[in-house]
Amino acid sequence: MLNPRVRDQLIAAGARLSDSVPLAGLTTLRVGGPAAVLAECESTQTLVDTVRALDAAQVPTLIVAGGSNLLISDAGFDGVVVRVANAGVQIGDDAVYAEAGAEWDAVVAATVIAGFGGLECLSGIPGSTGATPVQNVGAYGVEISGLLRRVSLLDRRSGDVYWVEPDALGLDYRTSVLKHSDHALVLGAEFALRSDGSSAPLRYRELVNALGAAEGESRPAAAVRDAVLRLRSGKGMVLDATDHDTWSAGSFFTNPIVSESSLPGVLDTIAGKLGDVAVPQFPGTNGVKLSAGWLIEQAGFGKGYPDADAAARLSTKHTLALTNRGSATATDLVRLARAVRDGVHGSFGVMLEPEPVTVGISL
Repeated sequence: MLNPRVRDQLIAAGARLSDSVPLAGLTTLRVGGPAAVLAECESTQTLVDTVRALDAAQVPTLIVAGGSNLLISDAGFDGVVVRVANAGVQIGDDAVYAEAGAEWDAVVAATVIAGFGGLECLSGIPGSTGATPVQNVGAYGVEISGLLRRVSLLDRRSGDVYWVEPDALGLDYRTSVLKHSDHALVLGAEFALRSDGSSAPLRYRELVNALGAAEGESRPAAAVRDAVLRLRSGKGMVLDATDHDTWSAGSFFTNPIVSESSLPGVLDTIAGKLGDVAVPQFPGTNGVKLSAGWLIEQAGFGKGYPDADAAARLSTKHTLALTNRGSATATDLVRLARAVRDGVHGSFGVMLEPEPVTVGISL
């Protein structure tokens, strides 16, 4: 039970409190047991004051915004779940500032409608703006690290609010210094825009082909956004309450990066299993990036695995997404994730790493 004094502090800060709230409704996987207390914070100042009060009282706290990269256990969270609901967006001459709780795709849409480019390749990605620098979100050849100007943070140790530039965040493939630490909370972020309305240079082959463009070419941001949304929808990667293929955390595993020294052995193992096949490879930090989706499928886990009656299945459109077919529990999803991870490792000696943040669960 939350200490009455702390409860009063949260109410005074402007937080809206509810008890015993199921967390499944706050995540795109739609699983997760109850929160002892949910504190919804609709302004940045309320968010800051609420988190400061909870930290000062040493109350177990879980921060949730869009819930698109979160797998919460069936037991829930025995503490206070702070819902980040500040959602202001300000578009300037060459940049956009969005508060952490702003829906990311709505931010992208607003910039395109206003005649700016730069963010369009990141259209359709579910979740909140605050998660984008934490994850170094990326898609279709563009990453947040290439767009981010600065981030507003709350230091949860000192209580200070301050700005940092991208170099301080250790941004790398789907990670940052913020991802596995509770020391700082993103309050908002500023991103560079292209004032002429052109897209970022097109680098991703599937998108280049869809637009009939040349690699490195720019196109009108609105046209690129439309193409990205079509491609993502075809893979079940745009949220749709009626489509269980979108009841997911997006790509559940990151593409593995294999060191240059280990790559020949991995390729020999793959060839020993599959014969002379072309293995998708891409440049990666400190090695070569392999396609997790390709490895999953080649290891025998096809779209829709394990079967039509399973509560948790791989998407019928995209093998990288683990999906809730309507009645899955967190336990069901963990069981599926382990089966896929262990199957790929057993087949090819490559260990896949989960992308979602887990709460009360060990994968």
